[in-house]
Amino acid sequence: MLDLIKEPWPWYVAGPLIGLTVPVLLILGNKSFGISSSLRHICAACIPADIDFFKYDWRKELWNLFFVFGIFFGGMIAAHFLMNPGEITVNSNLKTELAAYGITDYSNLVPVQLMNFKNLLTLKGFITMVGGGFLVGFGTRYAGGCTSGHAIMGLSNLQWPSLVATICFMIGGFLMANVILPIILSL
Repeated sequence: MLDLIKEPWPWYVAGPLIGLTVPVLLILGNKSFGISSSLRHICAACIPADIDFFKYDWRKELWNLFFVFGIFFGGMIAAHFLMNPGEITVNSNLKTELAAYGITDYSNLVPVQLMNFKNLLTLKGFITMVGGGFLVGFGTRYAGGCTSGHAIMGLSNLQWPSLVATICFMIGGFLMANVILPIILSL
């Protein structure tokens, strides 16, 4: 049973399980699924500021904070107790392409050659970690939600803005992976 949890699940199992969260949340209390709003709830709860954006009853969204903390602690548990000791499986064509950029270590979920504290002080590391983090945060706020909120919850509710946002997320992801990231990796 533990081996089943350690291995990646196929899309046809994981996808429907994720998709089933939408009707469950709607049936259990007309709740929306999304992660990016959690930062707003945390700020509203912890920062006693006179800012209109944080003036709302964040206690109604307490379930969402428990959900996010569950993701965090579940990730910690998985990283410490359920980590697969083998090398991460990567397509051989992708391995060849990444080797040209100096990425050869697949012992972790994130390439160690890119994501480490020493690399943070380089231009490539700063762009990927700090610049990328800023763009993700800015894009999430600008789009009015994250990919999980729009693509899973918004599309399930047939919301036009979520369709537009999801299409833009996909186009941005393709451009980043195929055009921009190779430029950054070659720095």
